[in-house]
Amino acid sequence: MRRKFKFYSFDPFTDLLFNILLGFVFLFFLTILFINPITKLGNVNLKAEYIITIEWKESLPDDVDIWVKDPNGEIVSYLKKDAGWLHLDRDDRGVINDKVSINGEEYTYPINREVVTLRGIIPGEYIVNLYLYDNKSNNPVDVKLIIEKVNPSLKLVYFNNITLMQNDSEMTIARFNLNSSGDFRSLTAQNTILTPYQLKGY
Repeated sequence: MRRKFKFYSFDPFTDLLFNILLGFVFLFFLTILFINPITKLGNVNLKAEYIITIEWKESLPDDVDIWVKDPNGEIVSYLKKDAGWLHLDRDDRGVINDKVSINGEEYTYPINREVVTLRGIIPGEYIVNLYLYDNKSNNPVDVKLIIEKVNPSLKLVYFNNITLMQNDSEMTIARFNLNSSGDFRSLTAQNTILTPYQLKGY
């Protein structure tokens, strides 16, 4: 008994069009992946060499300011938030800028903190001052000073507690030296009371 064979004819042009379509679909998906890269959660790249932080009691209405002077004479403060490689991340004014309104609801950020980042290394002496701009509580204000080396890894290099006694007073609290490699070489802790804005006249 003879078997019957079915013959199918294929059009080479149809095959070519189908393959081109597959190629375009593949390229489309590749394009989508590059446009929307997968987000890496918790991947924070902090561009800094040192971080200088001051903190005082939460919810305290007092306004404490940090002033930092680099070896080139550049001074960062609330008056100038970018100075050379120094940057003031936030000017904390006590309770004045602690509240924010979101969708009609008011939220309070009670932490009192100012942070200066040193984004590059200039060898020489750095000077850190505190200025009690507004003593609304009419009480002495206890302030923590923290200096941390960030690069290549986080390391605490200095910590101190300072008390600011009166309104409109400024105090030099630390002088430290960095070498050309960014190593923390020496530090002189001070509690020198100055007149307001005397920082510029070191």
